[in-house]
Amino acid sequence: MGCSIAELRNKEVICKLNGTRVGNVDDVELDINTGRLVSIIIYGKGKIMGVFGKSDDIVIPWEDIDVIGEDTILVNCELTVPKGRI
Repeated sequence: MGCSIAELRNKEVICKLNGTRVGNVDDVELDINTGRLVSIIIYGKGKIMGVFGKSDDIVIPWEDIDVIGEDTILVNCELTVPKGRI
């Protein structure tokens, strides 16, 4: 079964270990030599309209992805999600 990058974008990511909602897929990282997906990326949220920077992006390696469903991606990594992201 295949899945396009467009289909991955905006899927909700849930940490399978603790049920935490991590966020939605904003981007992906590809290995240009092999053409394989390396990780999914959830952009950090802006702080007060972006004036005071933003929180760090969350990068989830391909190896930590357990299930890609129709609307949700379950991941096997223990993440500390910044306050206000849920």
